[in-house]
Amino acid sequence: MAAAPLRSVLQRRNGLLPLFETCRLRDLLFFSSSVDPAAAVGGTISPDPHFMVEYLVNSCGFSPSEAAKFSKPLAHLRSTEKPDAVLNFMRSQGLGGAAIRKVISSEPNYLCYNVETNIAPKFQFLRDLGLSESDIVDVILKNDVILRLDVHRSLVPKLEMWESLLGSRELVLKHLKKTRWFFFSSVKKKLHPNLKFLRDECGIPEERLSLVLRSHPQLISLKPESLRALVARADELGMPRQSRMFMWILDALLMVSKERFEAKVELMRSFGWSESEFSSAVRKNPTFLSISLDMLRRKVDFFINVVGYTTSFIASHPNLLLLSLQKRVIPRFRVWEMLNTKGLWTRRGKFSYFVKLSNTKFQEKIVLPYKEKVPELLDILRAGAEQ
Repeated sequence: MAAAPLRSVLQRRNGLLPLFETCRLRDLLFFSSSVDPAAAVGGTISPDPHFMVEYLVNSCGFSPSEAAKFSKPLAHLRSTEKPDAVLNFMRSQGLGGAAIRKVISSEPNYLCYNVETNIAPKFQFLRDLGLSESDIVDVILKNDVILRLDVHRSLVPKLEMWESLLGSRELVLKHLKKTRWFFFSSVKKKLHPNLKFLRDECGIPEERLSLVLRSHPQLISLKPESLRALVARADELGMPRQSRMFMWILDALLMVSKERFEAKVELMRSFGWSESEFSSAVRKNPTFLSISLDMLRRKVDFFINVVGYTTSFIASHPNLLLLSLQKRVIPRFRVWEMLNTKGLWTRRGKFSYFVKLSNTKFQEKIVLPYKEKVPELLDILRAGAEQ
């Protein structure tokens, strides 16, 4: 059953569940009308403007130097009432000492927040999305900015926009738990303008956008001018914007700075590639751009100087560059050489057939038929697997 829209979930709860009852803030704050609030929470009132240094050391476990640094935004505090309430609430929600230190070091002013109005609603919002306590802790650690945003004015619109882009709430929650910048993206300033640009000016259908964004949603979160610059780089490679590969080229270029891209162009030029061959290889499979410069050099060197491929052949088959050199290419080349030396492999002479076979097919077509005649095959492959 599809998850209910975010707004309807919140509306059924009249905005949110009663937060005092849900989060048991009365219990957490030990509030009583007959007791002074600061005393009730164990708060202290101090004339010393630097008392928060000692507080951060004793209550949060910061080192003295860390506490001195993080206490600066808290110099206006004269009581530990609010910090006590915030720490008590966070502990009640499953955040341990290290997690609390990470959140507070990101934004010390969280210790000045009102638990009832500023913090508890955000935890309830995440619970309404179906997240467990441990999931919520993970989300807060990755996206503590959630604590600074208003639920209805900011969090709900962002979640609905991402759900529309990615196609499912499950994917939204997956990225929310592992991606730190997820909630920094402004719907008005980034998401909407970028979506309009890619769809209307570049002619990319939303379903194709969604396919790429599911794996790398940060593409749509760029500053609009940065996205336009990225599209201009893709245009220089000669790929039509309407092509199915265009979004994947954008995705690959996003992961490679202009400097690293140029370094790879120079590397391939040193092996004899022309600029047109490099562009052609990128258009066929832009993923090879993610390979480190050193590994790319080692792979191309092996294919040219050991296997005997021409630079043009590699440019026409860039998928070869994505294969593991130590675990696949070298072991299979040794097997291919051995079978050819013994005259056992005469049906197909091309190594590309060997190297492109899936592991299952390689076992079925190469290893099993020849393992008795050439028992060394297993040793070669085993050594490669251990690399």
